[in-house]
Amino acid sequence: MLKSDIRSIYKWAWAFVFACPILFFVPVLVEFAQHVVEMQGGMYSSPAGAAAFADDPVRMQLGFAKVVALLLPGYWLTRFVLFGNDAAAARRVEWPAAGLWSVIFLLGAGQAYWGLFGSSWSQLLSVTDEATARAINASVSLIGSVLGIYLMAWGVAWAVGNASIGPLQSIRIMQGSFWRTVVLVIAGALPLMALHYALGYAAIHFGASAFDWALMILDSIVTGFLALTVTGGSVAAVRYAAEKSEASLLPNGHNG
Repeated sequence: MLKSDIRSIYKWAWAFVFACPILFFVPVLVEFAQHVVEMQGGMYSSPAGAAAFADDPVRMQLGFAKVVALLLPGYWLTRFVLFGNDAAAARRVEWPAAGLWSVIFLLGAGQAYWGLFGSSWSQLLSVTDEATARAINASVSLIGSVLGIYLMAWGVAWAVGNASIGPLQSIRIMQGSFWRTVVLVIAGALPLMALHYALGYAAIHFGASAFDWALMILDSIVTGFLALTVTGGSVAAVRYAAEKSEASLLPNGHNG
């Protein structure tokens, strides 16, 4: 069953690409826009160039736009899968689903903005000791990751318009499926994330100009797939947990 769910993550991604190519290319194009700025700034000319351009304000702003774009399949792919690979359902701005999921979207976007531009918890607490600061930041990150797993059913259910599953119901649904969810999340993220970083490393250390552009185009497509497989990992995990707890992810009046 676990292996089947992992295969499903990538099957859903491929099916979505062919069913909804325009939606697929939204995060791809935002990622490529960031790469254009990086290329023009000399980020891929050398390791020194990468270090010098890493905190460029325009690059950081496009990085935030990219993270926001990567959140969008949380609505599109979730609906595509839970409504039976229905492309029309994925594209449809349907109420109350769109309104409910906008709450999840804004929470994710706010978290991303804080991560990119906000202060760390150690800074907020005015901790100056470096080891203590690292421990505080790591602890907060770990707590956030664990909480994110238990709240996963909340985001999935609201994407399909099921308002009956909120944070507390989500925690109840995900109980007993924590480690399985961790495996599915890693399976959906790690392979393409590793490829993403490998392409960036290759561009910085081995590329010539024309080769770098080819790598950046490929990386943008990989990032688009990554957005789908990350969401797919969450959907697979929540679907299993919901079946185990005998909870319906779909709203009343829908079969599935």
